[in-house]
Amino acid sequence: MTRSSRLSAFLSGSGSIAVSMAVMNVATYGFTIIAARMLGPKSYGALASLMATLLVVTVLQLGLQATAARRIAAEPGHVAQIERTILGVTYRAAVGLGALLLVLAPLLNVVLRLESLPTAALLALVSIPFTIMGGQAGILQGERRWGALSVLYLLSGVPRLIIGTALIAWQPSELTALAATGIGACFPVIAGWRYLRRPRAAGVHTEEHGFRQVMQETFHNSQVLLAFFALSNVDIVLARNVLDEHDAGLYAGGLILTKAVLFLPQFIVVIAFPSMATQTGRRRALTASLSLIALLGAMVTIGAAVVPDLALIFVGGSDYDEIAAHLWIFAILGTFLAMLQLLVYSVLARQGQRSVYLVWIALATIIGVGLTTSTLRGLLTVVITTDAILLAALLCISLVVIRRPAAPTPEPVPAQ
Repeated sequence: MTRSSRLSAFLSGSGSIAVSMAVMNVATYGFTIIAARMLGPKSYGALASLMATLLVVTVLQLGLQATAARRIAAEPGHVAQIERTILGVTYRAAVGLGALLLVLAPLLNVVLRLESLPTAALLALVSIPFTIMGGQAGILQGERRWGALSVLYLLSGVPRLIIGTALIAWQPSELTALAATGIGACFPVIAGWRYLRRPRAAGVHTEEHGFRQVMQETFHNSQVLLAFFALSNVDIVLARNVLDEHDAGLYAGGLILTKAVLFLPQFIVVIAFPSMATQTGRRRALTASLSLIALLGAMVTIGAAVVPDLALIFVGGSDYDEIAAHLWIFAILGTFLAMLQLLVYSVLARQGQRSVYLVWIALATIIGVGLTTSTLRGLLTVVITTDAILLAALLCISLVVIRRPAAPTPEPVPAQ
């Protein structure tokens, strides 16, 4: 096989996901850097809290994607019914979430200290296309249509970078930056509609893939992911409330590196998830993926410690030089969160129920103890210590659970 044919095979298969997600993350990271530089610590601190809130509420998107992908991959003979049900659930969920966020806009305006009700209300509109993309992406992922799914990932990042840069240059404010995020989110939805509009054979119908069953699984998956995303984003909300505006902005700048380390190995989660759902490949997929994530995180951490001035360029420049000495700690935090993300998806793959309680406990601990802090270093210490303890606990539980032999499948009872 020639080099060009090997490259073509790589890009037409699951390798295209790694490439497209890398481009998406680079584009998203680029938008973040540009926003941090053009808005400054105060306005960027407000935008960071909005984006953190958006990440938390879009767990519904990821819950829909996980539900659709798992069901279609497990039972391809029911793909037509599953697609209809998933899309029906998706559209209703998107509208319902948008309406809820609109009602909560005054509360968000106060909690995030935005001092702009229109900005808080805009978050409700932005959440709608994000949610719709989740159902679309899950269908494509379940059918293993990697090329189409890659396009959705590309369109999730590149338009935001281009449109966001233009709008922020025109009017540098958190409102225009959030508006650019919402406009950019419409592009993958349009592409997903085009990919899924083809007619399908009716296929086999079963009650297992009915509206209620899909809703129940989506709710379970979403609440598991909600626990993780709340844990990984609550610190910026705390920073906005326990630190002054300047220090909160500095903390938000440090979290740019944290999020970069968190999202850098995201393609590993996508590739490892199917294997973690099987009894035979579960342990190997988990340990190999965790090792690779830890290696990537260690490389970034060492780089941030050895050349902090270089790392500062990727954070936001000289406006954030006060946290240059702490950037390696933010890199460690990102590594812990990336490993926790993989463990959470491992829980989804095996349909675990009780491990998620530990994540909620860790979240409550960070909120409770974090509210007693008054310095950037103190808040960072609370967050990273809690995440480290949670990581160790979930890893031990996962390794024990996946070593257990699978329960024997009961014999079907013949009809009388």
